[in-house]
Amino acid sequence: MTDHLLFEKKDGIATLTMNRPESRNALSIEMRQALFDAVTDIETDNNIRCVVVKGAGDHFMAGGDVISFAEIAKQDPDERRKMFEARIHGLHPTMMTMRRMQKPIIASVQGAAAGFGLSFAMACDLVIASDDAFFTLAYINIATTPDGSGTYSLPRMVGLKKAMEIAMLGDRFDAEEAHRIGLVNRVVPKADLEAQTDKLARRLANGPTVAIGRTKQMMHASLSNSMEEQLHSEAENFAACSATQDWAEGVTAFAEKRKPEFQGK
Repeated sequence: MTDHLLFEKKDGIATLTMNRPESRNALSIEMRQALFDAVTDIETDNNIRCVVVKGAGDHFMAGGDVISFAEIAKQDPDERRKMFEARIHGLHPTMMTMRRMQKPIIASVQGAAAGFGLSFAMACDLVIASDDAFFTLAYINIATTPDGSGTYSLPRMVGLKKAMEIAMLGDRFDAEEAHRIGLVNRVVPKADLEAQTDKLARRLANGPTVAIGRTKQMMHASLSNSMEEQLHSEAENFAACSATQDWAEGVTAFAEKRKPEFQGK
């Protein structure tokens, strides 16, 4: 265990708090391992119906621990290459588990979401940001390329030309611009971020978990499926949802003109 990541489960919501506020929650080796352990646990915990990812202090995450890279820069180039290739491959199981997990993941962003911090936020299903949040892919500023699935997510969200601009120039942009180009779902006043994140998380956690999870997977699959494949998926998933307790509750509540009480089953 490490205090670089705080992990809490409450009322069907798992909250992961990146906890290195003194370094803007820069990703450490310990945090990387803790993230993998946490998402692996969450994926198989049927009591968890929504996940929130946030940063301690005033920032979400400022990316990799670049200060520590200065010492690594003194190593032989081939040693550096091998070390970073292994480190970055070490992130991939976490990113794949987040993608595969049939539970919604919310990034609650304030302050900096830079480098891997931006990649990590994009890997979440929804992003709610405070009005003081700012974003930059940043990698180009230290003469390297993005990781953490950033090059996969970014062009799918903002289009290829805009993704090229964000990645090649490394400029910083604010929450309103992030919202305008489709990286952020909602922008709220900084003072309201925690309450609005909790409200959204509770709404999802109290929703029809199976249908939400299947919708998440279908949306991702649609980016590579043919229309025929996607139509088949729609039929298959609708039918599967119709066999759940929540579907029966949903249609019964609709007929009775009352609010449904979903159990996530």
